[in-house]
Amino acid sequence: MKEFKGRVIAKGALTAEAVVTKQGFNTLASMQMMFIQSKTKCVDQSNPDLYKKLLQGKALCLPQTIGSTTGGMFLYSAVKSGKAPACLLFAKEIDSLAAAGAVLADVWSDDAKMPTIDKLGDEFLDYVQDGDKITVKEDGTVIVER
Repeated sequence: MKEFKGRVIAKGALTAEAVVTKQGFNTLASMQMMFIQSKTKCVDQSNPDLYKKLLQGKALCLPQTIGSTTGGMFLYSAVKSGKAPACLLFAKEIDSLAAAGAVLADVWSDDAKMPTIDKLGDEFLDYVQDGDKITVKEDGTVIVER
């Protein structure tokens, strides 16, 4: 077990299974089929870490997001429709587009949340592996258990 501390962007507490990418996460390219899939799986072939893996309900561990300006609204839509990852855990500082999506989901959704924490550090991304049990606390503490 290892504990990390980051900055809270959207608060919340939960436990979920990790899915990890060492590459930038293109929100639109990865989740564009979420409205026609029964469960949200990554469809971005340029991200072999995540391609065809289930994202919905998982603790998505990533360095940063990349891609178009629709990313924030797409994250918000995923949360609102129940198709989002359980949480977003960034090793680096969150970008403004992903932050907008996380904050919009937090403010505009009473019933659906997606805790988001950034600045967990490179050590976090080096340590966490697919399938690890992730516990997120409201203060930005992330506990990784194998």
